[in-house]
Amino acid sequence: MKKVFSYLLVAVVLLFGSYASNAADGKIKAAFLLVGPHNDGGWSQSHNDGRLYLQKHVPYVETAYSETVPEGAPCEKIIRDYIHKGYNVIFGTSFGFMDSMYNVAKDYPNVIFEHCSGYKTRKNMGTYFGRMYQADYLSGLVAGMMTKSNYIGFVAPFPIPEVIREINSFTIGAREVNPKVEVHVIWTNSWFNPVKERSAANTFIANKADIIASGCDSPASIEGAKKAGVYAIGYDRDNHDKFPKTILTSRIWHWGVFYTKAIEEIKNKTWKPTPYWGGLKDGIISLGKFGNTVPKKVKDYVLKRQQEIIDGKFKVFAGPIYDNKGKLRVKKGDELSDQDKLSMQWFVKGVVGTVPNK
Repeated sequence: MKKVFSYLLVAVVLLFGSYASNAADGKIKAAFLLVGPHNDGGWSQSHNDGRLYLQKHVPYVETAYSETVPEGAPCEKIIRDYIHKGYNVIFGTSFGFMDSMYNVAKDYPNVIFEHCSGYKTRKNMGTYFGRMYQADYLSGLVAGMMTKSNYIGFVAPFPIPEVIREINSFTIGAREVNPKVEVHVIWTNSWFNPVKERSAANTFIANKADIIASGCDSPASIEGAKKAGVYAIGYDRDNHDKFPKTILTSRIWHWGVFYTKAIEEIKNKTWKPTPYWGGLKDGIISLGKFGNTVPKKVKDYVLKRQQEIIDGKFKVFAGPIYDNKGKLRVKKGDELSDQDKLSMQWFVKGVVGTVPNK
């Protein structure tokens, strides 16, 4: 019996001791789960850029990543494998990883989990995202002042609140400066599918769209716009240098800002599973370089609005706001609450498209 107990004790140490030992030697090992390729030119690459930023600026952290991680059981296995290898912090960078992380977090209370864009938390699992709708709005201002056809195409992945917020804030900006603008939406039902993204962009262009925006993970729609000689709004990373003549501006993620903050808090034992939702003021998001064809008056107007947002003098979702069916959603003098922004399932006036029921 004593020998059996000894074997069990060894098994427990092998299973759980590896990640617990990291705290003792002061080393933090952080693993990143990417939904697409680490060099996709968009969403996953922006997170990998953040990982590299963290690794460069924080000497006591060691990082690793897995790319093109599937949802469900395969995701859970990858997380558990990292933990058994001694990783004590797990960053999941896609909404679809939420349930897998939530399930595994229950089994490993000494490991810290951070999930991007989700809403489920535990004592050892927090959430993080950015107020990208602020940069979406600013880019909408640019698009509204630059379009000639008043037809803008938006290539969208899934009809979840974060994507709907992007489309709505972009449209609010565009129609602030040009009430004739219509923003048309095509759903790809995929985060990363360059073929579908390019096809959607081509469909818009065939219907006389002269500006293409996207909330998907690759730059395929931007490449399609360049080939057709129409403007585009970049996403995830600054696309100006690659498309200087056709990119009007880009909405950029700076994930390294959050990753550094989280790791430092873990090191200092001040980390809590508090939902993080930073904005322009925090530096986790920004507007990219303006394209070579954007006039000074457009830049000046956008930068003025940007500073007003940073100073708290301007709110993107301030009323009156009507949905695209004519219903008043936000009264004049009111602002949409964060809770309503995070659960948004309706389009603002000016968006041509529907939010699927499922």
